[in-house]
Amino acid sequence: MLSMKEKELIEGSLRGDERCQRALFERYGPMLMAVCQRYCRTQAEAEDVLQDSFIRLFDKLPQYGFKGSFAGWARRLTVNVALKTYQRKRYQLEQTGLENVPEGAGQPTAYAELGEKELLELVQALPDGYRLVFNLYAIEGYSHKEIGEMLGIQEASSRSQLLKARKVLQQQIKNRQRIAI
Repeated sequence: MLSMKEKELIEGSLRGDERCQRALFERYGPMLMAVCQRYCRTQAEAEDVLQDSFIRLFDKLPQYGFKGSFAGWARRLTVNVALKTYQRKRYQLEQTGLENVPEGAGQPTAYAELGEKELLELVQALPDGYRLVFNLYAIEGYSHKEIGEMLGIQEASSRSQLLKARKVLQQQIKNRQRIAI
């Protein structure tokens, strides 16, 4: 349910009121920036995706229709903008050296020892495909079938990339723990 203030800001933004648009940006910008940072490698890229997301948000605002959570709607839109940005850059082949990471059961408990900032840094360092699948599955809650459709890959590829992402993250965590000792 929208608060009255939130509804007024959305209605004002629909009318083109710049003060309302700025207030929506200030209210939702930090939350959406966190989404962008998970999908982007650098802060500059995350800022570009955030800007593109708000341009699209204001353009698509009439489609919102006050149905459901505005924050959830804005988040989904931002994820879609981040994915489209990735797909535009897809032609840049990434040389990772991680193609031979063995597949096997990952241990999600390894992430519990990290702080939010440290985990974000590790996730941002993942190769693009791993990072996107990890974010979409582990954080956004999409199924492998949905991820496959969104990224234009097979469902099995989504599963494989998630497994490999977990393995890489676990190895990075172990390396950090060795350095800390």
